[in-house]
Amino acid sequence: RSQVCFQVRRSQVRSLSTRATSRALVAAVASAARRVNARYERYLEKSFPRFYLLYSTFKTGIQAFFLEVKEIRKIKAKMSRQRLSTQQLPYREMERLRQVLHPDSLPSFWRQFRRDVLKAIPIGIIAIPPFANFLVIVLMYFFPRQLLIRYFWTPKQQVEFLDAYDSIRRDSYPNVVRSLALAARSLPEPQPRERLEQLCAQVQAGARPHLAQLLTVRSSFSGSLLALNRLQVDHVRALSQVLFLTPHLPAFFLRHRLRSHVLEIRHLDRALLRLGLGQLSEEELRAACYLRGLNSTHLGRAECRAWLEQWLGLSCELQASEASLLAHSMVLLSLNY
Repeated sequence: RSQVCFQVRRSQVRSLSTRATSRALVAAVASAARRVNARYERYLEKSFPRFYLLYSTFKTGIQAFFLEVKEIRKIKAKMSRQRLSTQQLPYREMERLRQVLHPDSLPSFWRQFRRDVLKAIPIGIIAIPPFANFLVIVLMYFFPRQLLIRYFWTPKQQVEFLDAYDSIRRDSYPNVVRSLALAARSLPEPQPRERLEQLCAQVQAGARPHLAQLLTVRSSFSGSLLALNRLQVDHVRALSQVLFLTPHLPAFFLRHRLRSHVLEIRHLDRALLRLGLGQLSEEELRAACYLRGLNSTHLGRAECRAWLEQWLGLSCELQASEASLLAHSMVLLSLNY
């Protein structure tokens, strides 16, 4: 029996020794890899500064992406544990879900996340072999907007691409106002029809509407010809492009997605009002304005806050049945800004 115990102990010691050796070997290899990588990065920074910028952006982007995934898992766990709906979350958590994931409450939050993941998977696979990040960086250089998710954009590219996306969005603005003016002619009551036609004419002439003007026509957008479920298909397609939603869907799905997206913004507006604009950083103010139709990449903090105050003054006055007015207001308030 003592001999058996001795053998067991001896095998345990050998096992522990083997594990310790394996861990020491892994630690040594990891340490050597970090040293080689540090030298590699210093060489790139010194000899190829532009290339190093892309490399560091890629490295930072990978870290940011996985941190975002981790944070989203925490928010989802909190929602499950406390049985919270998306609308009950604080503004920053709700906005984080929208940014990372882009409702039918939750389903539409996941659209952008799925697109980001689908883009990131090939890049991650390519980057697995040693020094294969050279190929990733080549892709970043030649096709950054098409192939890479926002985590891998340089600060300069972020501004350029936001401008590019806003340019695409603004191409739809005249179509929306023109369609709205045509739809206004079909309103049966003369006073709302004249107010809305006058508002469209002022915007087309380069004027910016006041909040009071938009609130005077709100009754025309609820349960009438201007409700989302009764707009012409071309009109709905133009509004979808304003909200960065694909216009290439059947009319029913277009209207459903448009309404869901507008109501998502409405929930964010109420959460933002509870938080207070004064709590937002300049970057958060810019992002909030951009989401709601205003290209804020070249605006100052004061301009962003003034515009956002006007938007919240309208949004938080409206009911869910007036989602059509909120969608059109993205255009009317931003067109001539």
